[in-house]
Amino acid sequence: MSMLVDEHARLSEELSDPAVHADAGRARKLTRRYSELDRIVAAAKRVDALGDDLAAAEELSAEDPDLAAEAERLRTEQAEAEAELRDLLVPRDPDDARDAIVEIKAGEGGDESALFAGDLLRMYQRWIDSHGWSSQILTATHSDLGGYKDVTLVVKAGDDGAYGWLKFEGGVHRVQRVPVTESQGRIHTSAAGVLVFPEVDEPEEVRLEENELRIDVYRSSGPGGQSVNTTDSAVRITHLPTGITASCQNEKSQLQNKEAALRMLRARILAKQAEEAAAEAADIRRSQVRTVDRSERIRTYNFPENRITDHRTGFKAYNLDQVLAGDLDPVVGSNRDADRAARLDALGD
Repeated sequence: MSMLVDEHARLSEELSDPAVHADAGRARKLTRRYSELDRIVAAAKRVDALGDDLAAAEELSAEDPDLAAEAERLRTEQAEAEAELRDLLVPRDPDDARDAIVEIKAGEGGDESALFAGDLLRMYQRWIDSHGWSSQILTATHSDLGGYKDVTLVVKAGDDGAYGWLKFEGGVHRVQRVPVTESQGRIHTSAAGVLVFPEVDEPEEVRLEENELRIDVYRSSGPGGQSVNTTDSAVRITHLPTGITASCQNEKSQLQNKEAALRMLRARILAKQAEEAAAEAADIRRSQVRTVDRSERIRTYNFPENRITDHRTGFKAYNLDQVLAGDLDPVVGSNRDADRAARLDALGD
């Protein structure tokens, strides 16, 4: 604990130096770490203060019966504070504090799947807004009926760390409802896939050499394949060493599309590097489903029953309408709690 307190003091001193803030990337990393340590140090101080108060109350309780009840109250508060401190000391995924890039892709179900992808996008946007976070759509391909074949957005949550919240959304989301195209009122099942990547803080963090990139340009297209540009402004970039690709066609400028594609490409490469490092260390990490196959679902949205079910934690609630309106905290929280419990168990092994 003393090492963390020393690090907290050192970071406080570094962040008070104006020269540090000349390097935005470094300042961002130091601020995130300081914020994390600040919570730990505050919790440790509270545990110590409660311990001192409890010792004093216990010493005097023999003379004053009222202090016996006070001692019991302090004992309960101290136990709660110690539990909070243990929770904060659980090792975090180092990427949790990063911004997040979220990709939503229509899967099985055709137009209905694309409409559901649009529902997921709006659900996330409302949830993000409710927390006071911000989001920006990087690229999107619309479907004929108003949904999305695919859409990518970047989410910024400040010190809360968007990736630490959104990473549990990675996987296949299944929907059960009567499609707008269904004339007989039959319930159909379709699926949309969600991929979540931690965003790279600075381009230098994931270096991309020009000779390792293949850049293809093509004409952007809108719903129904209609051209929305008369120039080849859309960009697809392939990282030759890994085969990872990223593309963007939203902007009218080829340069802007290239920058957005590079942003997504770096995030995908960073995620791949993290997965490989975790595999080498035999670290157990929750993998994200990278194929849009409804048999590999993580969550089901059942409209007739107004039910949402998370298949990883067993979470179930009958307030699907509220969840789609942005009340996503309980669902995501069940996964964060399960992840925290698994990390605590790992510490005891």
